[in-house]
Amino acid sequence: MNSYHKKLAIEQLSKTLERFKILKKTSTPPKGWIRAIRKTSGMTGSQLAKRLGVNRQRITRIEQDEILGNITLKTLRRTAEALNCELVYCLVPFTSLEKMVRDQAELLANRKLARVSHTMKLEDQELTNTEKNKALFYEIEKIINKMPRNLWDEA
Repeated sequence: MNSYHKKLAIEQLSKTLERFKILKKTSTPPKGWIRAIRKTSGMTGSQLAKRLGVNRQRITRIEQDEILGNITLKTLRRTAEALNCELVYCLVPFTSLEKMVRDQAELLANRKLARVSHTMKLEDQELTNTEKNKALFYEIEKIINKMPRNLWDEA
């Protein structure tokens, strides 16, 4: 994928993910979504078990696994369907994808320029702060435009 397509993909995915940001403010019910939806809809554990083709004890285990974070996506999807629900699965970045990439590019650019700056200082050719900031800006833009494979090698 060339850099133009990578940037376009970031923009498009960012736009899609923007709609999910509101979900970050939604808290999970104390006993989990499965139990909350099951009980609120008036479905018993035995009825859900029958719909899933499992025994009642398995429903208790599924509900506990959800609370503990041990439930698999496969089980969660099947259970959601048995509850006449759709599982919506998404990873929502803490910031925008653009900011994530820019921050990582800045980290990479700072490391690269630190090495160059050290060499220039040894040769008595050190840049002024304004020149350093300009060089940093251009290096960040260059990294973002190239989207090199090693962008995420360093954390």
